[in-house]
Amino acid sequence: MELMFKVMALLPWLDWVAVAVFFVGWGTYAHYSRRGAGQHRSVLAATNAVRRLWMLQTTYREVRVIDGVVIQNLSTSPSFFASTTILIIGGLLAVLAGDKANELVRDLPFAQRTSVLIFDLKLILLLGIFVYAFFRFTWSLRQYTFGALLVAAAPEAKRFAEENLSREAFADKAGRIVGLAAETFNDGLRGYYFAFAAIGWFFSPLVFMAATLGVIYILYQREYRSEVLSVLTS
Repeated sequence: MELMFKVMALLPWLDWVAVAVFFVGWGTYAHYSRRGAGQHRSVLAATNAVRRLWMLQTTYREVRVIDGVVIQNLSTSPSFFASTTILIIGGLLAVLAGDKANELVRDLPFAQRTSVLIFDLKLILLLGIFVYAFFRFTWSLRQYTFGALLVAAAPEAKRFAEENLSREAFADKAGRIVGLAAETFNDGLRGYYFAFAAIGWFFSPLVFMAATLGVIYILYQREYRSEVLSVLTS
């Protein structure tokens, strides 16, 4: 109990409220997004349906070079972001190891004046976000590899008819694997958005909370109210 009070004393109560809003908001939206993907209400759900249709069409093709090329192209995005995230993590670690960053932030207009400890805690939050994003991007990359393996191991088109194999079962399995890769990539990308919200903490807890709510609103509009979604579902 004494340790908990010491931890709580590290930050003012308004900062703790801002941190709670940040994590609760992120977690709640991520859970809502997962449910939306399963109920055909989001961009991710709509594109998952297209991925399943793509894998169904794969079973009719004798030569599947185009499918392999598409999967390879899709995997370049998580690969790029994973590489970029490593550079960001290295930069944040360098800032943590230095002693001039806090002085630099203090010179920024409207930036909150804090102790070195609190400043480091804010950097650690950013570092944790990008470490999480890195793991999601690399897992997405591996899942795209699994999808490529399924396409490569798929029976020839004529065998589906001759041996009465289920095209629907293959499309469900392969489409789901590629869809999971996209969902995982989306998790990492969402981390980048919330990292921008976390930058608001360097200015004040109120800016931090406002930025968190703003990011959630932007993500919701793009995933559930965008023109792209209306086109995909039309």
